Amino acid sequence: MRRFALLLAAGASTPAVAAQPIPVGDGFSITPIIDARLRYEHVDQAGFAREGDAITLRARAGVQIGHEGGFSFLAETEGTAALNEHYNSTANGRGMFPVVADPETIELNRLQVGYASETIVATVGRQRIVLGDSRFVGNVGWRQNEQTFDAVRVQLRDLGPFTADATYAISERTIFGIDSGARESFEGDFILLNAGLDLGPVDLTAFAYLLDHDAGEPRARFDSQTYGLRATAALPISEGFSFNLEASYARQSDYQDYLGPLTAGYSADYILLAASTSLAGFNVTLGYEELGSDNGLEAFQTPLATLHKFNGWADIFLVTPPTGLRDHYVTIGRSIPGVSFLPGLRAAVTYHAFDSDFGGLDYGSEWDALLGFRIGPFGALVKYANYDADGFGANVERLWAQLEYSF
Repeated sequence: MRRFALLLAAGASTPAVAAQPIPVGDGFSITPIIDARLRYEHVDQAGFAREGDAITLRARAGVQIGHEGGFSFLAETEGTAALNEHYNSTANGRGMFPVVADPETIELNRLQVGYASETIVATVGRQRIVLGDSRFVGNVGWRQNEQTFDAVRVQLRDLGPFTADATYAISERTIFGIDSGARESFEGDFILLNAGLDLGPVDLTAFAYLLDHDAGEPRARFDSQTYGLRATAALPISEGFSFNLEASYARQSDYQDYLGPLTAGYSADYILLAASTSLAGFNVTLGYEELGSDNGLEAFQTPLATLHKFNGWADIFLVTPPTGLRDHYVTIGRSIPGVSFLPGLRAAVTYHAFDSDFGGLDYGSEWDALLGFRIGPFGALVKYANYDADGFGANVERLWAQLEYSF
């Protein structure tokens, strides 16, 4: 049930079953990678004379070659085509429209070699990295062009209750594409560390994220060091009924070439508290997330995260305001049985109330809703976000309809 709540929070379709490897002899196998997504996104944002309407088609194709000895090679291309021009993609010069950050692009999405045994997984090259709930490091999977990393990653597993995950990356390949100039990728030294401990009903994860962008990079203002602890627990109450709890705390401060507003440096806290359960067939989640502020001048930031998953789907808070952010939210979701021709049908509604961490500012509120299903490799989703600024910024409505195929 906790997994269902996280899925609804992400607003993404249920992943398809992965393609099965095809044996080709001498211990080798080939696994095809085929993924396509057609999306319509509508944006009505106060302050723009025209509404945005984006129709985009994203396709990925690749292959993974594996060997029974544990070695593998993966190559994958990705391309996004714009089927109209009635939106600001951030790269098409259509500034009279609101932003839909799905620019036309074609790229080498992943190119990696790997080794996997019972206790170790090692990956070198351009790769997808999603850590934990993707609050700090993710692939920005909601956007058509995903975020990947040029990195070396080593994961330890099946060591009793202990796991570990260590990554050193030299480049963040962003969602903005080949025509975005300096924003196509951000270079630097990024160290991403997780260590986990399974204590039965409670899972603990300690983490450290050190972000050092190259001198002169536009994202040097996000150079930071973040250390924290995350705990999740499933507490059985009775037959078929349990509480699922999440709690995280992290402390962030300036690091290396930080060029933010507090030249003497800053420090800020992150707090997450969430509880979910199932009532009469409905999944209910109550949560509180805080991205703290240092005296209203600099706030806790998570620039490598899958940001669309958090703080509302209208994407108002992709960068935390200097006065910080507090998000009180409730999600009610349900898998809908009994629809024989739509076996994976599900629905969810979320309400967010936002305010600042410093200064007592009202940041408005937001309603989010989705309805989606999947049949085998095919998925469909309709999603809606309505942000009421209440004097903070501009009101925004977003509507999505998409079809996807993944094999």
